[in-house]
Amino acid sequence: MEENLSGTLAIDLGNTNTVVAFQDEKDINTILVEIPNITSSPGVIPTAVWFEKPSEILKIGDSALKMINSSNSELFFHSNFKRLIGNPVEKINQKNILSPTECGEKFFKFLWANIPQKYKIKRLVLTAPIDTYKGYREWLVNLCEEISVDEIALVDEPTAASLGINVPFGSKIMTLDIGGSTIDMNIVKIEGGEGKSDPIAELLKFKGNNVSSISKQKVRCAEIISKSGSKIGGKDIDQWIVDFFIPDNKYPINLLKAEVIKCKLSSSAIKDDNKYPTKLLTEGHQEKEFFLSRETFEKIIIENNLLNHLNSLLKDLLNEARGKYCTVDDLSAIILVGGGTQIPLIKEWIAKKIPKIHIKSPPPIESIALGALAMTPGVKIKDILNKGLSIRLLNKREQTHFWHPIFCKGQTWPTENPFKLILQASKINQKIFEIIIGETKKDREYDVIFENGLPKLSEIQSEEEIIRWDKKPLKILLKNSSNIGEDNLILFFKINKKADLLVKCFDIQDEFLGEYNLGNIY
Repeated sequence: MEENLSGTLAIDLGNTNTVVAFQDEKDINTILVEIPNITSSPGVIPTAVWFEKPSEILKIGDSALKMINSSNSELFFHSNFKRLIGNPVEKINQKNILSPTECGEKFFKFLWANIPQKYKIKRLVLTAPIDTYKGYREWLVNLCEEISVDEIALVDEPTAASLGINVPFGSKIMTLDIGGSTIDMNIVKIEGGEGKSDPIAELLKFKGNNVSSISKQKVRCAEIISKSGSKIGGKDIDQWIVDFFIPDNKYPINLLKAEVIKCKLSSSAIKDDNKYPTKLLTEGHQEKEFFLSRETFEKIIIENNLLNHLNSLLKDLLNEARGKYCTVDDLSAIILVGGGTQIPLIKEWIAKKIPKIHIKSPPPIESIALGALAMTPGVKIKDILNKGLSIRLLNKREQTHFWHPIFCKGQTWPTENPFKLILQASKINQKIFEIIIGETKKDREYDVIFENGLPKLSEIQSEEEIIRWDKKPLKILLKNSSNIGEDNLILFFKINKKADLLVKCFDIQDEFLGEYNLGNIY
């Protein structure tokens, strides 16, 4: 008997492919969900809908894709609809009988109804494009009213992509996404970082109730610094391959065959001079075998000006970023997503254009869905801080004390990574440092937020007033005295599972001075 699994399901609805991943609440590993006749490979569903009228026959995913050569496909076959949802600027294909929102609704509901029964879904995590977040979110909220699951949360795609490959919070990252029908470049700043709350999923549904309109939870999406893009993608490359062999191609099936050999030639394992066969239909429906090497494949891409086009898009992206005081040197990573970025020529191009920045190339399709699961894991139980914690420091210039944040309201505890702080001497020959802690005090106002997959009651941050802890200050004695303005003490703060605030102390030569319990945060 097949074992039932209970946990979180993530659905990343993409313009070309949709990814479905599951994480059991007792396991840290993720599962790419297979659905017969819908997934084309584990967890991957072509984002396509076949809908006939008046019979109302509905197929999605792999089954819909196989209908592309059928009669009336221009009416019944729907693709590239995701980017139109919540985006009033884009033009809609008037030939299709369904609108983009109708396509998305039928696709999603059919997919949901066919999730294998062995998966008991306690929580559903969805992704949304950041540039049309508001309109797309509104569509999802309405759609989710009919979805039978207790908890539903929403994350933005850039943040999910960054988490899928462990980019630190607070980073500025560039994403290059070459999908089936679009190229998207963007530079975004991921929420969080030192002294700031980490990004959290937006809670849409809790205990079966819609909370999207009543929750005061602040949505912390990635911030777009710059973006550029065009409606060129992998499907155009397929067309170029077919045109290279058959300039007057009349058979759509040839495009699918071109996609297969394109994927094969995108593998890093093959040799440049090896020729690979593909059978295409020619005039009179006659099948003919053609051969394509990686070298010729790359010539096709270059001759169709794709690299020049990418150069133009990158120039626009970086120019816009400079206008917001962000340069290439500020980037923590370049993330490659989408199948088109796996073409070796494209990887070489971006590596040459921006040579100093680390390029992260995750599994190109699954990265966003896996990142969405990382934002709401079902295996870590953590609480959240309902107040901020600060350390009192001296402003040497003004000779006044001020409070510097250590941990902010909304951060999870126990903490995974310590908060590092380097202190300087404020007096001549200073050998003793006092550690004085304070906490924010405010009128309590409660709200449900969604953190690490667990709904919690938390306070909404109001105007901060720091109240000093009524505890004797910790005094740290250095072995050597130091002069004003010299770095000489390194502190690492953390909160343990007992809610104790701990600090490890080192001198500037990394000599350990001790670990101390500063007190319980409650």
